[in-house]
Amino acid sequence: MGILNVTPDSFAEPQSRLDVGLAVTWGLQLQAGGADLIDIGGESSRPGADPISAAEECARVLPVLRELAGRVRVPISIDTCKAEVARAALAEGAVIVNDITGLGRDPELARAVADSGAALVVMHMRGRSATMYAEAHYEDLVSEVTTELRQSVDRARAWGVERDRVIVDPGVGFAKLPEHSYGVLARLDEIASALDRPLLVGPSRKSFMREALDRRPALERDWGTAAAVTAAVLGGAHIVRVHAVAEMVQVVRVAEEIRRSNCKLSTLNSELRA
Repeated sequence: MGILNVTPDSFAEPQSRLDVGLAVTWGLQLQAGGADLIDIGGESSRPGADPISAAEECARVLPVLRELAGRVRVPISIDTCKAEVARAALAEGAVIVNDITGLGRDPELARAVADSGAALVVMHMRGRSATMYAEAHYEDLVSEVTTELRQSVDRARAWGVERDRVIVDPGVGFAKLPEHSYGVLARLDEIASALDRPLLVGPSRKSFMREALDRRPALERDWGTAAAVTAAVLGGAHIVRVHAVAEMVQVVRVAEEIRRSNCKLSTLNSELRA
């Protein structure tokens, strides 16, 4: 999943892509680099970011979505937590809604998804962007993340979203200190097994890697991202959400071969023991 932020203040991109032409060009480059999905977002979720209205968010994303929908071959996702924006984006050709709040902010968003037959990503998060780190307290990290994601899945189902259209995201970097984000990556297989839903993981260029990478700025964290993406694939992720698509395509392909080989060896060993 390639990231296309149509915002003036993305933490991990070198320039604003509020210009429609620039954003569309970048979306086409994501596809050319090997993206299987493109995720368009118009509201920053970085800590301290100012919230924007649904009208402003629509004004940012809809012209880009409208242009891209007729020019790319891959599915388009809309990254929003607002039902109004989701409905408008789905009408313009988006087929996935990616809600970082896990339906915690606008439950009506699930109805918009159900009415359209689209897919829905529910991410684990606590609080709002400005306050989420104050809520990063866990007695049992995996159990709590899994339980809260299951509640999001249940909310989606209650609003009519079919279970096989729900994807879960453990929310690396959201309401989690670095040790929590690393812990989620290390135990993804447990989360995947407990929820039995496709798993999306988005570690790209996030600040949880900063100390391990000698406090490098976001644009210099792609090698660290490659390590996190590898861990995600080996842990069972079905989708990884990234900025540097062409580079991470290579990482994913090699990680997938390692995972397949491990599965084959496990099967062979079981057959030999039998």
